[in-house]
This record gives sequence, structure tokens and C-alpha cells, in this order.
Amino acid sequence: MHLDAQTFFSLLMNGLASGSMLFIVACGLSLIFGVTQIVNFAHGSFYMLGAYIAYTLTRHWGGSGFGFWTGVAASAALTGAIGGLVEIIILRRLYKAPELLQLLATFGVVLVVQDVTRYVWGNEDLIGPRVPGLAAAVELFGVRFPSYNLFLMLLGPAILGLLWFTFHRTRWGTLVRAATEDREMVGSLGVNQRWLFTSVFVLGCALAGLGGAVQLPRDAANLGMDFNLLTEAFVVVVVGGLGSIPGAFAAALMIGVVQSFGTLLMPSMTLVTIFIVMTVVLVFRPHGLAGEPQVLVRDPRQADDTVLSPGGREQWTYWGLGIAFVVFAPLLLGDYGVTLVIEALIFILFAASLHFLVGPAGILSFGHAAYFGLGAYFVALGVKYFHLPFIAALIGAPIAAGLGAALFGWLCVRLSGVYRAMLTLALAQIVWSVAWQWISVTGGDNGILKVWPDTWARNHIVYLYLTFAIVAAAIFVLRKVVFSPFGYALRATRDSPSRADAVGINIRRTQWFGFILAGAAAGLAGALYAFAKGSVFPDVVSISLSVDGLVMLLLGGLESMAGPIVGAAGYHWLLAELQRTTEFWRAPLGVVIVLAIMFFPRGIVGMLQRIWPLVWRRMPISKRVSVRDAP
Repeated sequence: MHLDAQTFFSLLMNGLASGSMLFIVACGLSLIFGVTQIVNFAHGSFYMLGAYIAYTLTRHWGGSGFGFWTGVAASAALTGAIGGLVEIIILRRLYKAPELLQLLATFGVVLVVQDVTRYVWGNEDLIGPRVPGLAAAVELFGVRFPSYNLFLMLLGPAILGLLWFTFHRTRWGTLVRAATEDREMVGSLGVNQRWLFTSVFVLGCALAGLGGAVQLPRDAANLGMDFNLLTEAFVVVVVGGLGSIPGAFAAALMIGVVQSFGTLLMPSMTLVTIFIVMTVVLVFRPHGLAGEPQVLVRDPRQADDTVLSPGGREQWTYWGLGIAFVVFAPLLLGDYGVTLVIEALIFILFAASLHFLVGPAGILSFGHAAYFGLGAYFVALGVKYFHLPFIAALIGAPIAAGLGAALFGWLCVRLSGVYRAMLTLALAQIVWSVAWQWISVTGGDNGILKVWPDTWARNHIVYLYLTFAIVAAAIFVLRKVVFSPFGYALRATRDSPSRADAVGINIRRTQWFGFILAGAAAGLAGALYAFAKGSVFPDVVSISLSVDGLVMLLLGGLESMAGPIVGAAGYHWLLAELQRTTEFWRAPLGVVIVLAIMFFPRGIVGMLQRIWPLVWRRMPISKRVSVRDAP
């Protein structure tokens, strides 16, 4: 498509305005990570809160320019104060915890904020007022341009300048920069790290609230704006380099311009372009445009250093109880209960495949739903377009997902830490974007319907037993691999990469094979899910499903192969009951997640493994039986 000069200039200006607003939010996220090293999944929620609070305040005070901007400033300040409370009550306990616990704690905050916002402001989109004095348009080089967008273009650089002055000309800013470089040294010099971190978190959340407030005149406040903005902010922070404010500014402007031109030139790829940019940048610059390798500080007492045990004879008792429950489920439960059991079995396999990556391999993945979705869409597309038989679809789905995992894993094993986790998120979002926007093939948000198994497997009881057999076999294979020589090599790459390399283990290749196996297992779960539901929609590739898998691991525990089984079953049951009971199910679920992280960081199985030896030692000798650690 040919672009004339005026169209080009208009797209460029709009892109710079959007990029400037995006920088305001993303610089807060980058600042928080740079100092506290917390991946703040709730940053989008503070952005949303800023927009909703600004809606209320500007409606009361926004009759004049002074009243409007007072409302904007107050909304930013209130959002920062709320962020400070979250940091003091929850996150202060988790600064040295593994990244997984930090991520899930902030995700719990996301769920609580979602329901609180829904309860206070309702479900409807809220349109903000026009900005007094900036409601008209100005003409630049023959192009009429909204004056408010021009203001946003100037606001971003102004905030960048204020942050530079603060960090280079004030004592507080010097301490923040020092904490970014070496937070332990700052603490040894007598600086109160707790309040320094709190002040940084307040500033970061206030910037997110300010971004939501200034965006309100352009877009309506809605309950989906937190996740929509969060993914873009993560892209900006990772592309710019974690902890780099100038890098975030350059990345935000680049992403804004790419999105602006992509909307006109590639309308069917608007969602995927920024993730392609992020993937390309991370492949060639593993630490972003201006970032440096992060030295993460973790508490050794909370590290994932537990040696998995194959378990003893008592494990067969647990397996026997599980098998008996599934076998007699049709007699004990109604049709709805059987459906819940089928879904729970599928998510048990999904969680077990993710546990294979996060536990033995030590690879934190924010995008494991990509392989689940690849398996589901392989089945749906195969049935719809090629009339693929049921068994052939079940065989082909893990192969297709494994091939996708081979491609994504080949890119991911070249990175480490948070950068690798963010790349898994970007790659999963590419898959989600394709599923959402390739309407002619995937149906978009209308999905693919009538994805049924063969006639003999359509009975829900038959499908229950079939699903159980497949899931049990797949978990058995994963278990065998974990305790095979390859599994021990995989754990060696997690525990001591330098020693593993010294003894001749090819770290990248070992982790790559781990990606492939985990992706294939997740794809098999996706295939079973597609046939169980009879339809496939883009939510099978969504971020929320990936986070659900991580929550399942948290609830069950990473220390045992039984952890994902217990966690997936418990989480699916809890989620189903909450959704049946109340419209506001997110808040109680978020509270459960936060409490579990704060008081039971090792999960249900991990807690039981520590309680059982105490009970064992107090039992009379005559009643003791020879047991080893639980599975």
C-alpha cells in the first residue's frame, strides 16, 4: 500500500503519542523490577485503577482545566498509595522468594482488584470527559492532529526528564540507582531497604495510575484494560531492557509507531506485530536494547533445591484411591460431576507437563498454554477441514505441539531468567494473536464448533475412562523420564549449569529436549480438552490459562511429582465452585492464592511431606511401617 506524506506523518504522530503514553506506564514497571526484582503482574491493575479513579474525580472536579488536572494528579497519588499498601502487606515478604511465587502473588492481586473494580464501578465501559482546553485539533504540515495527542507526545519526554533529574540529582535517586546495581551493598551501608523498596513501588504504581488517568480521555475505562495494557508494557520493558528507563522510552516509542503503521498496513496482524518485534530483539540482543544481565537475589531457604524422590510403596495407596475414585465417579457423581472430573484429569496432565519444565528443568514459562492451544487447534482444524479420525487426531496433536515447542524452545534456551520467561510469554501471545485474528481459518472469537470424537467415545462415561487411561499413561511416561538419566541431566542444568557443562552435558540441547517433551504432553491435554468441549476458542492459548497452570503448581507444590496432580484437581474444583456460587469469584480466589503463597509456599503436598515425619516420629514403634518420602 502506498502512503502519501500526510498519511505517513499522521500515523507517525499517532504512534509517538501512543508510545509516549505507554512509556508512562512501562517506566513504572521497569523501575519496580530494576530495584525490587519483582515481576509485577498487577501493574496493569494499577493502570486500570488509575483510569477508574480518574473517571470519578474528573466528573466531580473536571469542569475546568485546574479541576481536571487536579483529579488526574489525585488519581495517580491514590493509586500509588494503594500500591504501597500492597507492597507492605504482601510483596515485602517475597523479595527473596522464587520468581514463581512473586508472579503468582501479584496475579492474586490482579484477581482481587478486578472484582473490587467491578463491584464499585460496574461492568459497563465508562467514557471519560473531554479535556478542558485540549479538546480541539491543531494543524501541523497540513494534517489536523488532536491537541490532546500532541500533549501526550510532550508528556512522555517530560516525565523522562523528571525521572532523570530525580535519579541523578537527589539523594533518594542515588540510593535507587545504587539498589539497582547492588541492593545487598546498599543494605550493608545502613540504608533501610524496606522503605526504599516501598517508595519505589509507590512511584511505579503512581506512574501506572497516571498512565490510566491520561488515557481516559482517549479510551473508555473497562475491565479488560489491565491485561490489554500489561502485555504491551511487558513488551516495552523487555525490549528496552529490564530496569532501564531510557531503554523503556526508546522501546515504547518504537512499539507505538509499529502498532500505528501496522493498523493500516497489516490490519490482520495488529496483535502479533509487537510480539514479533520482541522476539526478534531478544534473539539478537538477549538483554534488550539497553539492559544488562540481572543478578537476582534469592533466599536460599526458599530456593527450589529439593531433590525429587521416586516415592515408596505407600504411593500405590494414593494411586489406588485415585483410580477407585475415577472408576466409581459415574456412580458417586451426576453428569456435571463426571464432566468436572474429565476436565480435572485434562488439567492434571497440563499441570504435570508444566511441572516438568518448572520443577526438574527449572525453566519458568509464562506461555505454556501455547502448546495446549496448538494441540487443541490441531484437533479442531483437522476435524473441520480434513475430517481427521478421533484416534489419528489424538496421535497427531502432541506431535504438532511438540514441533511448536521445538521451535519455541530453540529460541528460549538461548536466554535465561526473566528474559527467557518473557520470551515464552511473547511466543504464546503470537499463537494467541494468530488464533484470534486469522478468522478465515480459526474463526477468531467465534471459535471452531462441532469438534466431536467418534461415536463410540461420545458417551461421557466412556470418555471419562478413556481420558483417565491416556492421562495416567502420559504422567507415567513423564515420571519415568524425570528419574531417568536424561531427567537427572535436566536437573543438573537447573542446579549447577557450570558443573553440568564441565562434565559434558550439553545444556541447551538438554533443555531443548525438555521443552519438546513438555510441549507434546501439553498438546495431548489440549486435544483431550477440545474433544471434551466439542469446540475450541482462542482462550485455550490465553495468558490466563498459562497462569492457571502456574497456580496449580503453587497449590500442589513443586517438590513432588504428586504436586501438579493435587494442585490441578484442587484448583479446578475450587474455581468451578466459586464460579457457580458468586459473580464475584475472582476476589476470593485471589485471596486464596495470596494466602497460600504467604503461609504455604511449598504447596499442599510439600506441607504434608513436612508434617508426616513429625507424626511418624510420635507414632508408637509397633505401629510404624517402612515408608519413604511421599511421591
